[in-house]
Amino acid sequence: MITVSDISMNFSGQTLFKHVDLKFVPGNCYGIIGANGAGKSTFLRILSGDLEPTTGSVIIPKEERMSILKQDHFQYDAYTVLDTVMMGNQHLYDVMKEKDALYEKEDFSDEDGVRASELEAEFAEMGGWEAESDVSRLIQGLGLSNDILYSEMSTLTAKEKVKVLLAQALFGKPDIILLDEPTNHLDIAAIEWLEDFLLECESLTLVVSHDRHFLNTVCTNIVDVDYGQIKMYVGNYEFWYESSQMVQKMIRDQNRKNEEKIKELQAFIQRFSANKSKSKQATARRKLLDQLTVEEMPASSRRYPFVGFTMDRECGKEILTVEGLSKTVDGRKVLDNVSFRVNRGDKIAFGGEDEIAKTTLFRILMGELEPDEGEYKWGTTITTSYFPLDNSAFFNDCDLNLVEWLGQYTKETTESFMRSFLGRMLFSGDDVFKPVKVLSGGEKVRCMLSRMMLFGSNVLVLDQPTNHLDLESITAVNKGLMDFKGVVLFASHDHEFVQTVANRIMEFHDGHLTDFLGTYDDFLLRQREAV
Repeated sequence: MITVSDISMNFSGQTLFKHVDLKFVPGNCYGIIGANGAGKSTFLRILSGDLEPTTGSVIIPKEERMSILKQDHFQYDAYTVLDTVMMGNQHLYDVMKEKDALYEKEDFSDEDGVRASELEAEFAEMGGWEAESDVSRLIQGLGLSNDILYSEMSTLTAKEKVKVLLAQALFGKPDIILLDEPTNHLDIAAIEWLEDFLLECESLTLVVSHDRHFLNTVCTNIVDVDYGQIKMYVGNYEFWYESSQMVQKMIRDQNRKNEEKIKELQAFIQRFSANKSKSKQATARRKLLDQLTVEEMPASSRRYPFVGFTMDRECGKEILTVEGLSKTVDGRKVLDNVSFRVNRGDKIAFGGEDEIAKTTLFRILMGELEPDEGEYKWGTTITTSYFPLDNSAFFNDCDLNLVEWLGQYTKETTESFMRSFLGRMLFSGDDVFKPVKVLSGGEKVRCMLSRMMLFGSNVLVLDQPTNHLDLESITAVNKGLMDFKGVVLFASHDHEFVQTVANRIMEFHDGHLTDFLGTYDDFLLRQREAV
């Protein structure tokens, strides 16, 4: 259990949140949500003890063990994968190391024997003899090979390290688990495994995530960081979202009714206050008017950008034909005789664990790479817009400000147009004059989406468009692609995004492509039935 009493947090005179009183109980999974910069990760750091709040206290029983998803991917480079995961239960790991060190002594004494016996008993009581098999189960569940258990962390790729650190946080049945963006860089199969693990887990779990499907699946409660407050609600993310939208609408409707009533009363008072026969009635209505107040809408920190794609012309019958594409990257054949045809109305999600295969295919289709074999042909009516996985080439060596950068991609460069367009993408005031090379990851993504919207293309190609975005921006992109009348080819790890946008799934396996017509959930069901 975690008890939060009167927590407040100030940074450089700015209040992130204040007077927070919450209780987190075992067996529940709490999803922490809020706009970027609202204080989600800060709140998690306060709960973990890594950060002292400005006021208040966090009470956690001493006997309860807390496990935290580490963010430093180089912290354990000197250790093996097995040791790294076992450090998730530091006491068990220390007992094992002390026990092993005693047995390695050449002058093993009677006292050493007594101590070793005590350590053996403690090790067995904590499940130490099953630790390696437990680690193996976690590693394989997250899609890694059991062969890496004795490999050093320094030899692993960044994505492999992410999975090992996640396994560390889940190891040894901790009482409390704190996870900050656990689905980042995970493929969909690993995310599904994590969802199943947390659903069966009895630990008290707190998670910060931008993955809506993940939050809907695992969360019993939502903790909303907004308006300088932190409030807890029962239910998953979808329940919270629908409820909050309903409340906002009710408040707006009530405000409208109040305003209409106020205008009616004001008109009556003005008309009849000078009329003696109506003076008493006018006085009564003036008193009623004094009691009416228009409830002020909360100044939410949540802001939704506008993402909408329009076509300058519709697609013709011929969209795209791909025949026998093959490509080897760094000595590995990532595309092996790939063939498919894209039809009008297709919104195709490209899946599979091989990220390089998807990115390589997109880069070939966009003319950035040449295939080793095969060919592709776009229809004569087709115009394309591309959202690359790596957008650094558009920003790193660029000395333009935001207005100048976006002006490269439109003929309409009047200040009013640019400010209006950028405002819809949440760039306002002096923000529009910021150098693009200093923009955050999320701001750069919004810039790239703005660039695509200006082209009026009838085919959109997007490689992981939700990376670096908050929930509000992901929702906006999701809606924009759902409403788009043209063709979409995209890759994403966001289950909700794929399910609601795609009507066709293509999945890579060892360079080959599986083609499925239907939704993502239908595709997953077909896969489970085939096992």
